[in-house]
Amino acid sequence: MKRIFLVEDDKAIAKNLMLLLGSEGFTVTPAATQKEALAVLEEGKFDLALVDLFLPDGNGFTVCTEIKETQDIPVIFLTASGDEASVVTGLNMGADDYITKPFRPRELIARIKTALRKSGRSPSAFDICGLHVDTTSGIVKKNGAEIFLSALEYRLLLVFISNPQVIITRDRLLNELWDAAGEFVNNNTLTVYIKRLREKIEDDPADPRIILTVRGTGYRLGGGNVTE
Repeated sequence: MKRIFLVEDDKAIAKNLMLLLGSEGFTVTPAATQKEALAVLEEGKFDLALVDLFLPDGNGFTVCTEIKETQDIPVIFLTASGDEASVVTGLNMGADDYITKPFRPRELIARIKTALRKSGRSPSAFDICGLHVDTTSGIVKKNGAEIFLSALEYRLLLVFISNPQVIITRDRLLNELWDAAGEFVNNNTLTVYIKRLREKIEDDPADPRIILTVRGTGYRLGGGNVTE
């Protein structure tokens, strides 16, 4: 389980981010001030940091510098400012990305996963029931033979393998596919994609072992093995 360090002084934003990140399977440690953030860094180790640029007793630049010096993990700045100079300063100090408030939750999650993947802290391969997914090359194999997925089928599969311990609702899957396709995806379309994906990756699509149905809620991934 990946550990996220969240430095954000706005209590409402911090609460919502903790709920969002928790639902994605991340463990979150929060800090509300520069002083608190620096103290937390002395005690804990993390995989990525989300840092607000403007803090009540300082700024995110100082926190970013300390993170890079002590842990060298990806840092994504959260800022309500469109000030280009601040953004450039942050990137020059070693920040890996930035996102301006208000931001779309799915976009933030995508940026976090991209940063983790680039840093080598995100799994690059996944094996389950004879299915092998290499997220670096984008190659998917079943029992050693390469299989070909459409862009949305692959996107759907990535959602599941990126959240191996999470029940994923149909609404969330609809949002994921909508963002990827740039067009409206309805419930019927989602059902079709799930069916097509199962036909390609399951030994017996009528009795799935990889993508499991959670009655009345959505779906979840069966047991598998992540390879770093």
